[in-house]
Amino acid sequence: MSGALLVGGTSSDAGKSLIVAGLCRALARDGITVAPFKAQNMSNNSAVTLDGGEIGRAQALQAQACGLEPDTRFNPVLLKPGGDRRSHVVVRGRTVGEVGAADYQLWRTRLAGVVADELASLRRDFDVVICEGAGSVAEINLRATDIANMGLARAANMPVVLVTDIDRGGSLAHLFGTTAVLDADDQALVAGYIVNKFRGDPAVLAPGLEMVRERTGRPTFGVIPFADGLRLDAEDSLAASVGARVGGPRGVGGAGRERLSVAAIRLPRISNSTDVLALACEPDVDVTWVDDPSAVRAADLAVLPGTRATLSDLAWLRTTGLADALIERAQRGRPVLGVCGGFQMLCRSIVDTVESVGTVESGVARPVEGLGLLDVDIEFAEDKTLRTFDGHAAGEPVRGYEIHHGVVVRSEEQPWLDSAATGPEGARRGAVYGTHCHGALESDGFRRVFLAEIARRAGRTAFTADPRLCVAQVRRSQLDLMADLVCEHLDMPSIHGLIEGGPPAVPTVLSWLGEHRAPDRRA
Repeated sequence: MSGALLVGGTSSDAGKSLIVAGLCRALARDGITVAPFKAQNMSNNSAVTLDGGEIGRAQALQAQACGLEPDTRFNPVLLKPGGDRRSHVVVRGRTVGEVGAADYQLWRTRLAGVVADELASLRRDFDVVICEGAGSVAEINLRATDIANMGLARAANMPVVLVTDIDRGGSLAHLFGTTAVLDADDQALVAGYIVNKFRGDPAVLAPGLEMVRERTGRPTFGVIPFADGLRLDAEDSLAASVGARVGGPRGVGGAGRERLSVAAIRLPRISNSTDVLALACEPDVDVTWVDDPSAVRAADLAVLPGTRATLSDLAWLRTTGLADALIERAQRGRPVLGVCGGFQMLCRSIVDTVESVGTVESGVARPVEGLGLLDVDIEFAEDKTLRTFDGHAAGEPVRGYEIHHGVVVRSEEQPWLDSAATGPEGARRGAVYGTHCHGALESDGFRRVFLAEIARRAGRTAFTADPRLCVAQVRRSQLDLMADLVCEHLDMPSIHGLIEGGPPAVPTVLSWLGEHRAPDRRA
């Protein structure tokens, strides 16, 4: 088998990332060499490649589904949104500048060439490339500058399968309307549909799907049921909604054991929100996204995650009273964990010449006072640190990755992690812990030691972390679950036929509309 397929969506968060991961895993299990591809991603959840590049977290997960290490080719353009409708642009794994929404069209020619080159490279090296679209393919106001949806499909002559999230409602209209709003040449590439997250009896839905086929001339390749146990890494930090429990495949807590509560602060510009997933996988740990001081005060552990704008989110912490709640916790010896930008906020001072919100006079940035829970000073460097981390802490191995501009320039605290390659990392004082290392808690032995210390400080003497839990195995099991859903509920022979045969001959939806136009009653 050889070829490519684009999985597009009728909306954002329709499930494209998971469908791509499932297809990649299913093909890889059949012995086919397959790679994921997302031409342009907009997300603050990212991962580091082995060569020190940066790609979307979802593409790193899809790479794992394929049995591959993350590669910058899998996501050649990454937009990391900040404030004021501007985003940092990462091309081939490296930051190349900042752009506003209105200016982005000026980048199109250059980026279109990058995307085409990287896709061609993957198609040479792998039997199959499964591409993921971005947002909705029906954003026709952006079609002229599109390099990720129908623009990509048209340039590479790829068939497109549209995914819709029926759990949101309106999916039949979404499928018809999304197809109809495209111009005729783009419609010609839309081969059919996938209905995702369906609850209920498929027989009740079947007549609706047949009507969609009659009106569009396109089949539905399958209906994937809602899977309550499916909790793969979220691509977009918007998934971290306030009050929501962090999704983690959960075991059954032991009888008589105590539970730990974790309050993860939902920062306005949160990034790499997936850091707390490892904690949520523990059967006796409850993780909830919060934005109120009372929840921070009440939890056994408060987590301050990464952010795309350290100074802005630090100011927000102070405005909301969350800063006071964190300081009170530390003064009472109750645990606080800061990761990356969260770690920087816990420090004594921050000099940020990159963000520089309200801190620059005559081109010189002033230090901004942090929360002061760690006697550490941070200065932002022009070049971003992008590297994998392989070290140890508390006698246990720790693996993860770093993505940050902030650098520790002075520390009077004990390092928390250590690496033979990069030296001491992070800081700790009593019950306050900080690190630039993302993913450290996925190291099972280290996580168990850390949680035992949190439980001791919280007085949860009956709490025990699951000694059998392996987060990497949980993720592999999740990928296999998604592949099983795809194989069981999709018409895989037809999907294979699209990959090998390219876009099928299909009618335009506009022709159906013309034939069924309502009569003019003005006469």
